[in-house]
Amino acid sequence: MKSFKKNGMAALALITVTACTWAQGYPTKPVTWIVPFAAGGPTDAMARNIAERVAREVGQPIIIENVPGAGGTVGTAKVARAQPDGYTMVVGHVGYMGAAPALYKKLAYDPVKDFAPVFRFPDTPLVLMVRKEHPAKDIKAFVDFGKANPDKLFISNAGMGSSSHLIAALFAATANMKVSLVPYKGAGPALMDVIGGQVDAMFDQTNTALPQIKEAKVRPLAVTSKVRLPQMNDVPTLAETVMPGFEASTWYGIYAPKGTSQDALDKFQVAYLKVMADKTFTDKMVSQAIQLLPTEQYTGKALGQHTAAEVARWKAVAAKSRISLD
Repeated sequence: MKSFKKNGMAALALITVTACTWAQGYPTKPVTWIVPFAAGGPTDAMARNIAERVAREVGQPIIIENVPGAGGTVGTAKVARAQPDGYTMVVGHVGYMGAAPALYKKLAYDPVKDFAPVFRFPDTPLVLMVRKEHPAKDIKAFVDFGKANPDKLFISNAGMGSSSHLIAALFAATANMKVSLVPYKGAGPALMDVIGGQVDAMFDQTNTALPQIKEAKVRPLAVTSKVRLPQMNDVPTLAETVMPGFEASTWYGIYAPKGTSQDALDKFQVAYLKVMADKTFTDKMVSQAIQLLPTEQYTGKALGQHTAAEVARWKAVAAKSRISLD
């Protein structure tokens, strides 16, 4: 963590010269971050947690506006059309900023061409959980059950195009299973129906799944990370059990409309790097099994490169797995 803090401050120094050129008054009013999902889910929780701290650094409130619909694409399209004045940004993630171009025949925005990347959040793995009464006691039994009962395994998700939907679809395709993917208006309702026994399972992000697992409201079968997570070391990875080489996580980033001044982008990047240099804050994230990144990967430049790479990656995945939302 010492090296992280040292590198973080070095990265901060590299952009301070540029940042000193902004209009001294910006921002002079609250900044809106669009979260393209309903309140209460993991994307919303992550955004609010970081926004609270970034707001202190920039000196203005950050208002979270939830604009759900079409797997996050409705809210994202709204930001693509917004004035590039630095006061409207979107909390993007793997679904609507990485996979969407491969999944929708007509998309109202281009994740690479229509946005200015600001900074990237740490990544969040997912955990496959089942209702407490499900007969499958481990991941192999779960896959066997799915194969033996086509379309009778109901897996909930936060909505079409969400990470919980995409990973479930990829999982089913990789395992050669026919399952019923059940979309909800957010991760919260999707998880509640697993707890209530209305559906069989869900892939949820660790930051919202861990409390339910600790309270034994659901049973975890496997995680999507490359290695086991210290917070649930007795839960195997998909890679070590039924799917060698399988690895997936939810990545996030803040994007502004294309044409937003570099000065505005720099101010938010400076503020964010200060937040991520706070060990107390990052330790809390690690306790939720959120995975920190090398400091240089948090920058807007790195987020732009990652976004372009993810768009290409998901086009290949969608073609191979035949995942489509149209």
